[in-house]
Amino acid sequence: MAKPKVLIFAPREEPPETFQKLEGAGCELAFGEPAWQMPRGQHEDALVAAAREATALMGTSIRMTPITRRVMEASQRLRIVAKYTVGVDDVDVEAASELGILVCHAPTEANCFGVAETTMTVMLALLKKVRERDAAVRAGKWRENELATTFIGSRADGYAGITVGLVGLGRIGTRVAQLLAPWRVRILAYDPYIEPARFLLANATPVDYETLLRESDVVSFHVVLTKETRGMLSDAELALMKPSAIVINTARGKIIDEPALARALAADRIRGAAIDAFAEEPLPGDSPLRKLGDKILMSPHAASFNDGEGGELRPGIAWATRSVLTALAGKVPDNVYNRDVIARWKERFGEASAIG
Repeated sequence: MAKPKVLIFAPREEPPETFQKLEGAGCELAFGEPAWQMPRGQHEDALVAAAREATALMGTSIRMTPITRRVMEASQRLRIVAKYTVGVDDVDVEAASELGILVCHAPTEANCFGVAETTMTVMLALLKKVRERDAAVRAGKWRENELATTFIGSRADGYAGITVGLVGLGRIGTRVAQLLAPWRVRILAYDPYIEPARFLLANATPVDYETLLRESDVVSFHVVLTKETRGMLSDAELALMKPSAIVINTARGKIIDEPALARALAADRIRGAAIDAFAEEPLPGDSPLRKLGDKILMSPHAASFNDGEGGELRPGIAWATRSVLTALAGKVPDNVYNRDVIARWKERFGEASAIG
């Protein structure tokens, strides 16, 4: 029997034990080119060629050369696409399900909780005017009226505190709610796909999307990119928000209509925004978001980007490796994203091991 081929389509500092485990199980390893991850490239043909006869694909995000239907159709042996990260918008999940292929992701604490920590950081930076106060001191100014900020939590004198609206109450949204707990704010959440108990555990009031937009002082997005979430904040939705509200997006860029957001900020229809993920990355030089000054705080899609042993990807790499080895052994991994495919996958591969 030929060795199962594992294509690491987007390598990213895998520890030696990753390769040792895969090769120790009898796998043949192949590696993607760094250029496939670079902006504005056209490398689908090369990825298709590399994926030919692969039994498993694994790697980090590869939005510039995504895992398309054509890539997955290159091998009739392909069982699994395993991501090191939580997002799967660079994989054609619908096609994978039709083809009977598992898509696995890695919603690890290092990744998800890093995003939650960044969400808290940018919220405080905006509401407490951290940049503006620093710039004022450097410019020789002191305690000017425009440096007054928002008091966040409720107080004994009857001040109710702010309302934070979480769009999506999965692992990241729930972690943000947990981090907000000591601040004594009101938390609203919109998520039609989770069980009611999750709202209770997060101390969040379930509301519809329009209510969340109308009543929140902070609207923070924590959803995956799907047909339903693409462009879910545009002109009509921004018009519902308070003029004093801020928007935070540490999820996916295409969730927000960036030109609409820029118009709303420029016209003072909302107060500010913090954006970590953009529709096109790196952010183009002519993006209207670049012209908004301190009304927007921007980050290079790095909300979960941490260094050292506590970095974002190592736990995800380990999880993806386990998922690949489990699938090659004919078993279902514990982190399948497209769970609707499992029954069909079992019919194709269940109990049939591709490794020794």
